[in-house]
Amino acid sequence: MQNPEGMYFVTFSVVFWLDVFIRARYKEMVVKSLWFCCQHKGLQVHAWCLMSSHLHIIISARDPATTNLSDVLRDFKKYTAQQIIREIESSSLESRKEWLLDKFVFAAKSNSRNTNYQFWQQNYHASELCSNTFIDQKLQYIHENPVKEGWVEEPEHYLYSSARDYAGLKGLVPIVLID
Repeated sequence: MQNPEGMYFVTFSVVFWLDVFIRARYKEMVVKSLWFCCQHKGLQVHAWCLMSSHLHIIISARDPATTNLSDVLRDFKKYTAQQIIREIESSSLESRKEWLLDKFVFAAKSNSRNTNYQFWQQNYHASELCSNTFIDQKLQYIHENPVKEGWVEEPEHYLYSSARDYAGLKGLVPIVLID
């Protein structure tokens, strides 16, 4: 992210596009981590949507002079990966426990920076939002995802999305609305 004052569209995907976020407890870990990054790390979330295998977000730095977005995102990915994997390992409720852990081990073997597991795909592509047209396109894309999947009829009906905030409802993550 070359422009510290920029607003970025970012997608994080679980390795092999595994549908991990079908369980509420894993979704809540992502929500809590986003909250923490907003409150303590200078992250501004303008839009987000957590799907079953990935997270879309539009973000910026609250204070570009003191917040390095790449560092915040690295820490977010590391922390959420550790928390979710720890939850999977210790859970007696996760029916896919062994299968998921096996996939995370397999993914880690192809990455020398991982010792045991890899949860998120290694790289993410951050696109700077430089025009109103591009911002509108990405905002609509994010919020329409659950509708396209057939999970809800209206974007604001999906709990794990900022579409609620844009519709005047209370969302789960602090949002800085885009004008």
